[in-house]
This record gives sequence, structure tokens and C-alpha cells, in this order.
Amino acid sequence: MVMRLFCCLLLISAMPLWAMTQLQASVDKNPVLAGEFFMLTISADDTIKNDQPDTSALLKDFVVGPMSVSTRTNIVNGSISKQTNWSVKLMTREAGDYTIPSFNVAGISSQPIALKVAERSKETEQNNDIFIKSSMSSDSLFVQEAGVYTVKLYLAKELLDGNLTAPSMPDAQLSQIGKQQEEYELVDGKRYLVITREYLVQPQKSGIYTIDAPVFQGRIRQNYRQLEVSAMGDSTMIEIKPIPSDYQGAWLPSELVNLDEQWQPDSDTVEVGTPITRTLTLTVLGVTKEQLPDIELAEVQGIRSYPDEKENNHLVRDGRVISQQTASYALLPQTPGTYTLPEVSVPWYNTKIKRISYATLPARTIIVTPSSLTNATAPVPVQAQRVNEQSQAEQPVRTVQIHNTPLWLIITCAIGYLLWLITLVLWWRNKGTPSSDKSPDTKVQGDSTATSLARLQTHAKNANLSAFHHELNCYAKLLTQQSSNAIDALTQQINDEQLTQQVAKLRAALYSSHDDTVELALILKVLAANKNKKRTSQHATLKGLY
Repeated sequence: MVMRLFCCLLLISAMPLWAMTQLQASVDKNPVLAGEFFMLTISADDTIKNDQPDTSALLKDFVVGPMSVSTRTNIVNGSISKQTNWSVKLMTREAGDYTIPSFNVAGISSQPIALKVAERSKETEQNNDIFIKSSMSSDSLFVQEAGVYTVKLYLAKELLDGNLTAPSMPDAQLSQIGKQQEEYELVDGKRYLVITREYLVQPQKSGIYTIDAPVFQGRIRQNYRQLEVSAMGDSTMIEIKPIPSDYQGAWLPSELVNLDEQWQPDSDTVEVGTPITRTLTLTVLGVTKEQLPDIELAEVQGIRSYPDEKENNHLVRDGRVISQQTASYALLPQTPGTYTLPEVSVPWYNTKIKRISYATLPARTIIVTPSSLTNATAPVPVQAQRVNEQSQAEQPVRTVQIHNTPLWLIITCAIGYLLWLITLVLWWRNKGTPSSDKSPDTKVQGDSTATSLARLQTHAKNANLSAFHHELNCYAKLLTQQSSNAIDALTQQINDEQLTQQVAKLRAALYSSHDDTVELALILKVLAANKNKKRTSQHATLKGLY
């Protein structure tokens, strides 16, 4: 036991103690150009699973890409080494001297890195195969006024893959409008593929701001080689003006606001109960659809108003944001009279003349008349009823002439009917003659079977088997109309198991030495039941015929 414990301790002491002892940070380029991406790699000499470097300090001076992590294990001559690498792409927009700070993982820190960023030469930018141009629809906006920022990426080489970042601006909302557009353009005799993106800019605070241009990084094909390239646009300065202190109401900054309406039917005179559709259209330049105010109509006594669901939309045309709201109202006059619908006014701030303006619809007067359906269904006056009755009384009486049936037609029909009756009587007499001929035979046959059955009963009482068998054969001949094997035919016709057994016993008692007991009464019972059954069947058949 002691030896086993000693061996285990020896093996444990012989195993290497894998624990991180070193953390290093390095870059693949130094110096780098402004707007050029480079790779920062942080390496640890161990496998790290639940910890990673914090790169949030880099956001102050660099554009930071996503981080990737990888681990590997090397075994050389029995020596095992492990390593964990964190990689992240960085880029800075301005030239100068920068310091990449130290990082800490599992209590171990790396050394900071001094980085030099050089300015891009203008000649290089002009002759480059990839460059970015950006522009703003206006160099000044009011708070919450919408502007359009346009980015164009020019590519003169075949693009394999790439990534174009989005622009950024503090205290503002930037969102891409629609999908990017691709077209070809000639610049100084050189053919470029131009990728255009438009962004909606909505500043939330006043002041002087800078819109950081997007940055492109990708790979192109040049002379059967793949080259990594990058490009960066120029930053744009913009002034954001505050909301005027004397402005009242919902803030709506714009260069142009228009309010229009349509009526259906387009008439100032309508009847009671006739629905009127009033459609208001508000068009505003320089704001988004979410900024459009709701238009409310004042209630008018005597006219009911039923609003429909409002529809808001916006689009970009010639670098300007155009928003539109469509609101429909169903007006239903209740009582006759003259009504004045008050004017509709929407306040807005004119960014051109720097003052408050109003988009207005003038008041409108409509005349509501009684419904024509009421007059159409009014009761007829008494005097008119008397005139109608008098005119009906003075109408001439029409004479209706009745035509009599000719005498020759009546005589012809009577003769035909008489001939039909004579034919029917003769047919009935001919039909009755065969029936009377058949009746005696049927009666004689019935009497014969009854007599034969009575004889069978007498022979059964006397227990005379020979006489009973002889009379049974006669009875079978009467029923089956067969001269030979009549008893067998009768048993097959009746198809009764007891009858078949007793007939077999009767024959055995007559023609063999076996002393079997024959139940003659049972044979009579089966024959009588068959006779009654046959009679009932005949009555049912005759009843069905008549």
C-alpha cells in the first residue's frame, strides 16, 4: 500500500505544471497608414477558456473589429506546450503616435505597444484603385431634422470580398435607406464599379459634430494575385441648430409643408344620410414618417365623423427625405341644415426663413337637404285617392266571349269511350275462364293430400309400419308429382333433419333386422307443419297479386 502511494506521488511530481506565465501583445504592421487596418494579436502560453482580454480601451482611438480566439498544443521531443491567441483588427483615421495599452488575463499583464500612424499621401489616394467619397445633403440641420448622408465606394479592380463599415456620429441616429446600388462610372478615363449607400441622419442634440466616414477593407485580384486593400473616406463637419425657444406645439422642422384635401362626392349640397369621404394629405420635406403629426378634425353637431386608419410613408428623392400622411374621414349628415366645417391648420417651422408657418385648409360650408327617399314613400293624399277611384269607376266594362264545344266532337268521344268499355268486358270474361278450370284440380289435390294424411294418422295409431310406409309413398307422389323415389324427393323438398332421420329408421325397421324405434308421430308433425307452411305461402302470393 505504501509503495502504491509513493508511485502515485512520484507520477504527480513528474507531470508538468501547466499554468499561464506570460502574456504578449503584438501587431503585424508598425508603422501603418491612416485608414489602414492592421492585426493586433494577444498570446498566452496556456489554454484559457473562461477569460479574455478587455479591448474596450481601444475604442477611444481605434476602429475595433470583432475578436477571434484560437488555441493550439505542440509536442516536441516529449515536451508539451500550449498557446491561446486572441486576434482583433484595428484601424485609426488620423495620423500620429498612438499607444496600445496593456491587457490583463488571469492576473498576467502584457506590455503596451507604441504605434506610429502615417498620413496617406494625396497622390497615392488619387491614383489608388479603391477610394471612398462621402457627402451630406446639408451642412447644417435643426434638431430632429432629417438629412441624407451618401457614401460611394469606387473599385477599379476585381473585388473578391470586403466589408464597408457604417458612418458614425455622436448624439444622432443613423440608419441605411433601402439597399445599396451598383453601377459603373468613368473617372479620368478609368472604369470603376461604384457602390452607393444612403443613410438617414437624425441629430438629437445641437452643436458642432463630425460624421466619421465609413472604412472599407477587402481583397482584390491583381495579376492572378490576391491583395488586401483598404480605403477610408473623409470626415464631414455638420452644424446642428437648437429648437427655437418661441416655438409652440409639435416640433416639425422643414423647408416645405403642404396640406391638401379631396371630397367624394365633390359637392357642397348633399342629402341626409349620404356618406361623404374627406381625405386629407399632409406632405412634409425633411422629416421621417414617425415625426408626422396627427391631424384631428373638430366635431360638428349634426354630422357624424368616422375616421379611418392613417397611413404614413416616406421616401428619398434627390437627396431629400419626403414624408406623407394620408387620413380619411367618413362624414354622415344626420339632419337637414347648413353646416360650416372649421379650418384645419398644422404648425411647422420653416428652416429657410427661420420662422413658424402654418399649413391650412380653409373652412367649408355644406348644405344638407332632406332625403329624396322620404318624399318618394310619402302617403297619397285623400283627394288623389278619390280621383283614382272615380277614374277606375268610369273605365268601360269589357265583355268576355265564351266559345262552346262543337257537337260532333262530343259524339265522337262518346262512341270511343263505349267501344273501350266493350273491349274491357270481353277481356275480363276471357280471363275468368281459365281460372275456373284450374280451381277444381287444385281443390281435388287438396282433398287427396288431406285424405292421405288422415290415413297416415290411422296407420301411426295402429303402429303398422308397412301400411304407413306405403301411404307415405302415396302422399309423397301427390306432393312431388314423381312416380319413383317420391319419398326421397319429399325429404329433399321439405329439408328437415328430423324427417330424414325418422324415414331412414322406418326403412331400416322394414328391410333390416335392426330393432330401431320409429317415431311415426314426429313424421306426421313435420308433414302437417310443411302443409300449413305451404298454404300460408300461397295465400301471401295471391294477396300480393290482387
